[in-house]
Amino acid sequence: MPIDAAKAVAAEPRSAEIGWHHKDVQLYHLGLGAGTPATDPDELRYTLESRLHVLPSFATVAGAGMGAVGGLSAPGIDVNLAAVLHGGQSITLHRPIPVAGRAVTTSRVAAVHDKGKAAVLVLRSETADDDGPLWTSDAQIFVRGEGGWGGDRGPSERLETPDREPDRTVERPVREDQALLYRLSGDWNPLHADPEFAKLAGFDRPILHGLCSYGMTLKAVVDTVLGGDVARVRSYRTRFAGVVFPGETLRIRMWAGDGRVQVTVTAVERDDAPVLADTLVEHS
Repeated sequence: MPIDAAKAVAAEPRSAEIGWHHKDVQLYHLGLGAGTPATDPDELRYTLESRLHVLPSFATVAGAGMGAVGGLSAPGIDVNLAAVLHGGQSITLHRPIPVAGRAVTTSRVAAVHDKGKAAVLVLRSETADDDGPLWTSDAQIFVRGEGGWGGDRGPSERLETPDREPDRTVERPVREDQALLYRLSGDWNPLHADPEFAKLAGFDRPILHGLCSYGMTLKAVVDTVLGGDVARVRSYRTRFAGVVFPGETLRIRMWAGDGRVQVTVTAVERDDAPVLADTLVEHS
């Protein structure tokens, strides 16, 4: 079997120095659609360096998100990248992310779960600077065809949708060029830009990055439920349930209460096709 679960989990963690500047944060925010309207004071918090704060999902691209990529080359992991899917993402914030900084990210395979027809790798990155821990990020990576060895299935994190109308529903358009701009934050996969490559992968046209939808959703929650205060976010997790095409519209439904916001995200133009599921923002 190409995945040796015990060897992967026991492997020594890998560490790397990362750094970012206000321009990296601004570019990331613009890739999520921030800045419309351009002079809106609420949007200037994402685009103007003198007012800038950092959306916590920036953790997924700081240092070009080296944790997930490094995890796929860990000892005990030998998989066909064509069989790999980003199944879910979670971030735990230990304190607000500074506008500029340098830090050390330590990455490891935290777990390998046996889902029968697939294996799930939990690739964990822990990031700290000179003042202490900043964030912990977990990427859940599905590897099709690598399950069935009798290992632990892992926890179930499915959330039941509340049996009531959402407290808030917002729609966020995805610009035609949004994937092209988001790529500049470090994910250069041609699936998000090259029509011919997208067809080889089974899509009619390039798709939006899942982590772009992830960031857009957190921004919507921060802006509509948390009063625009990014420092209130404690953790954020989701399961990637479907694709988004540039030019479509995200419908983001939110149920708030008891320090948490549960969210579902769908694609408006495709009859509310699922995009993000089991999505939860925990906050102060």
